[in-house]
Amino acid sequence: MSDLKSHVVILGAGHAGGTAAALLRQYGHEGPITLVGEEPIPPYQRPPLSKAWLKGEADADSLALKPLEFYAEHDIDFRPSTRAASINRGDRTVALSDGSSVSYDALIIATGARAIALPIPGADLSGVMFLRTAADAEQLKATVGPGKKLAVVGGGYIGLEVAASGRALGAEVVVLEREPRLLARVACTVLSDFFKAYHERHGVTFELSATAAAFEAGPDGKHVTGVRLADGRLIACDAIVVGVGAQPNDEIARDCGLETARGVVVDLEARSVSDANVFAIGDVAHRPMPIYDRMFRMESVPNALEQAKQAASAIVGRPPPPGEVPWQWSDQYDLKLQIAGYAFDVDEVLVRGDPASGKFAVFHLKGDQVQSVEAINSPPEFMMGKQLIGNRRAVDKARLADPTVSMKEVAV
Repeated sequence: MSDLKSHVVILGAGHAGGTAAALLRQYGHEGPITLVGEEPIPPYQRPPLSKAWLKGEADADSLALKPLEFYAEHDIDFRPSTRAASINRGDRTVALSDGSSVSYDALIIATGARAIALPIPGADLSGVMFLRTAADAEQLKATVGPGKKLAVVGGGYIGLEVAASGRALGAEVVVLEREPRLLARVACTVLSDFFKAYHERHGVTFELSATAAAFEAGPDGKHVTGVRLADGRLIACDAIVVGVGAQPNDEIARDCGLETARGVVVDLEARSVSDANVFAIGDVAHRPMPIYDRMFRMESVPNALEQAKQAASAIVGRPPPPGEVPWQWSDQYDLKLQIAGYAFDVDEVLVRGDPASGKFAVFHLKGDQVQSVEAINSPPEFMMGKQLIGNRRAVDKARLADPTVSMKEVAV
């Protein structure tokens, strides 16, 4: 497909969808582009929602990928507050929530993911919140502050970022995690222990191996006032943020017969394996990871940008962009965590530097190859580690573990 006059419809106006629309124009696409988004504002950066937005350091204008007028100026038909209801692949049409329909030559599904709600009593009470959208962040910012107690259910990266921002706003914060350690599904024990100790120094308290059994309301029966744990204890609070993961919004793809596997299954062009006219990008895509010889669904801005490039390149007939090493980051207090790769099939974990210094890196190895690196305030370890993951070069473990040997020397 390389018809520069074709009509491209993009479902989802998040980071992936917004970037794809802009790239199509940048790459020379001349045909109509329709960008459909559920939120009332144009595409924006989501990572700062749990940090800068909550602390009042950012708003919708400052986080926008492009100013609103960009879309009209570049003949992009942006349709906010609109949702795709169904896809008819035979007719190549999409039915929209406002009752209209739009036809397409190429369709990009960028519907993202949604927060997982806990199936427990009280989950629908006022004050039980998530953090996926600007509206979520605004609600949370208006709720927490000095004299308030915030309970965060889930000790993953989002939960810890919310905890850090809650403390910055002056709220008392308790994090509830059902596993015996923080970040149990995404990080090693070295990182778990480091973040727990760092947050505790900033006044956050933790309840580990603690399962939320119910959210309880006060006398009005409407607003949450506590979390009842499975062991019977009640954790009092004024608000709750649930951060226990996300699930892809792939129902619309599944309903029209596209192959899904907890995400729309695509190839290295971000093209659906079921339909050459359909692409899926960002959090909703289940994509190849050649470095690890597997398929995986990634939730990160770099992945959204990479797949937007893949889809836009395929649609206009450009050569595919070079493959990238997956990476992501997390900001908490004055800590910058940068992660490259994934710890698949790891048989050794190596720590470079001293965690007590607040500047170190954890390398995950398969034999003598780096699979992943988690770097705290250590840009060289992140950058060179990312390079080692990408080139699959064998590494000297003794030199890698020795912080007196520069990472450039290790990478060579």
